[in-house]
Amino acid sequence: MRITLLRHGKPDFDWERNVSGSEFKRLESAYDLAGIVGSPTAESRKLLDFHEVIVCSDLPRSIQSAKALGAGEIHYSSALFREMNLPYFDREPITLPLRLWALVLRTLWFMGFSKNTESIFTARGRAKVAARTLVELAGEHESVLLVGHGFLNHYVAKELLAQDWVGPSSPGRKYWEYGTYERA
Repeated sequence: MRITLLRHGKPDFDWERNVSGSEFKRLESAYDLAGIVGSPTAESRKLLDFHEVIVCSDLPRSIQSAKALGAGEIHYSSALFREMNLPYFDREPITLPLRLWALVLRTLWFMGFSKNTESIFTARGRAKVAARTLVELAGEHESVLLVGHGFLNHYVAKELLAQDWVGPSSPGRKYWEYGTYERA
């Protein structure tokens, strides 16, 4: 059986701006609605030749990435496979570069701050369910390609490795990078 975890293409989203902490609700919505820009790598396009089932989150960047790869059909799409979103403050007047906010908020999330999003504990539980779902699909169809998201893919990979699947410790952090996990 084979499961490949591929990170979606580059989102059509402007990260190069300064924002206040209280703008995150609007930005999160805009990011979740963003499609992708650019094309998949030739190597990632070849993945379709080796996978029976294509799985995506229900977000446009995931679905558009699968279609950019050449997937004629997406067999399973679900919010279960969405990214682990950042927490954010309701009222925070401090203005910082968006990338710095993302770093600060992700660090706070790892430390337990989860205002306006799921906790790291809940998100890791969701990754376990996502891994279990992918394993079931691989059991039925032999090979599954998840066109997913960075942090979710990372935690799904950890779950697969804990279940004695063989593959890289990380499925890749860059857009269109992937890791393949196998079990006899």
